[in-house]
Amino acid sequence: MSALSRASMPTPITLRQFEYFLALAETGQVSKAALRCNVSQSTMTIALRNLEDALDVPLFVRHAKGLRLTDEGERFVRHAQNVTGAFDRALDDMRAAPDEVSGSLRLGVTETISAYLMPAVIAAVTQRFPNLSLQVMELERPAVEQRLLRGQLDLGLVIVSNLTRFDKLQYDTMLRSPRRLWTHPDHCLQQAAKVSLRDVSEADYIMLDMDEHIETVGKYWGRYGLAPRVHYQSRSPEAVRSLVALQQGVTILSDLVYRPWSLEGRRILRRDISDEVPTMDIGGVWRKSSGLGRSGELLMNFLRTSIKALANA
Repeated sequence: MSALSRASMPTPITLRQFEYFLALAETGQVSKAALRCNVSQSTMTIALRNLEDALDVPLFVRHAKGLRLTDEGERFVRHAQNVTGAFDRALDDMRAAPDEVSGSLRLGVTETISAYLMPAVIAAVTQRFPNLSLQVMELERPAVEQRLLRGQLDLGLVIVSNLTRFDKLQYDTMLRSPRRLWTHPDHCLQQAAKVSLRDVSEADYIMLDMDEHIETVGKYWGRYGLAPRVHYQSRSPEAVRSLVALQQGVTILSDLVYRPWSLEGRRILRRDISDEVPTMDIGGVWRKSSGLGRSGELLMNFLRTSIKALANA
């Protein structure tokens, strides 16, 4: 092969670059991403530059607070999640034989998990563990806790930051989904150098009433002595998404439920909030006294990698 041919070949992209890119996308800062991946900031910066060169597109916009995904970066997040998720599932597939998980398992899930994760998770579990009978029930979080304590459920998938019975329940966080501001592309908050919760409080707010979200909003807004100016409240994520896209207000929701387009085909943009906003943490929960057992541990490992891969897919 000639030197000219070698020079024209595209630079190969490594799994490590995918992992670094996802860490940058989730944290929005080179320093935090480098700490998460246990590498130096210069290594992280070089990896990002090489990845953007290989793709020939900018993945981030640099600003005073760090990095923000471009439209191309938003698209590439999904591909990167699919790649890393496939790698993790391949490892799990080689480490555990399908017949190691059998019998039946009663799984309780809350509304958000049911809406955004369960169809794909159920299909993946059924394919991976054909000898397992999975019984899934959608319940409110208190009911999941109560049924776990009574032995009426074997496992729950919930927003773990909402849990209350830490004395008798054990949990494992599988996904931390950042919460960001959603607006119409032309909204003035998209053009601001930075956006605080006080800035958001001056805009009409579209409130999602789902899975204890209103209580969560009250807690983190309350820490700053603020409250959103609620213009419309709905239990439908699609209604919230459409109202934001139609310039009826803004909202703050997690990346898990984000989609860049409304049902009407209108664009929605995200951006970070300068104040501390908690992530939406999803995980498995079970009764301490009964534990998970070998089959439960294998299933939890599979769910962990599957949920990370499916998030925002």
